[in-house]
Amino acid sequence: MASYFVALIEIKDPARYQQYLAGFDRIFDKYSGEVVSVEDSPRVLEGIWPAARTVLIRFPNEQELRRWYDSEEYQELAEYRREASVAQIAVISGRDE
Repeated sequence: MASYFVALIEIKDPARYQQYLAGFDRIFDKYSGEVVSVEDSPRVLEGIWPAARTVLIRFPNEQELRRWYDSEEYQELAEYRREASVAQIAVISGRDE
C-alpha cells in the first residue's frame, strides 16, 4: 500500500533552507519515492492552511518512506531544514489499489 509523506513548512531563513534543497535530490534519488507536489501558494477551499509550503511525496510503502526519512544521510541534511523552518510532517496511508 502506498504511503505519503506530507509536510507543511513555514520557511524562516530562505538562504539556509536553500542548503537543504541543494542536497535533497542527491539523497532522495537513492530511494523509491516520487515528489508529487511542492506548492508555495496552495489554494485553500476551506479553513486556514497553516503553512506556505506544502510538500507531498509518494512511496510504494511505509517501509521505503521510513528507510529514506530515517537514513543517516537524510537526517544530517534535514538539520538544515530544521534550522531554517518550522514544519509539521505526517505519514498518510494510501488506499489499496
